[in-house]
Amino acid sequence: MNERPIPAAALRDEDSVEMLRVWIAERKLHCSLKIGMYRETMGIEEEVAWGTILADAARHIAMALSSGSGGSELNSLAKIREKFNQELASPTSDVQGEFV
Repeated sequence: MNERPIPAAALRDEDSVEMLRVWIAERKLHCSLKIGMYRETMGIEEEVAWGTILADAARHIAMALSSGSGGSELNSLAKIREKFNQELASPTSDVQGEFV
């Protein structure tokens, strides 16, 4: 397995929480999610919290792409946003799974 390293801040903070893991396996996307924490512990709507998490992740991805290629972070983020919206409007694959 080709796991990503745990960020140093998550290792230092005893209250850190892993919210999302994503794998490409058997030619499909597989996710492990921590759902319900915001609603149960903070009274925040999960949809609002996850919108923020996904937006922050997109910005981190755009920053990483631009630092590796020398391209524009704003251009990378615009492309990510465009594809994100296209995929929501017209999915290229079905979402399947179970919740435990």
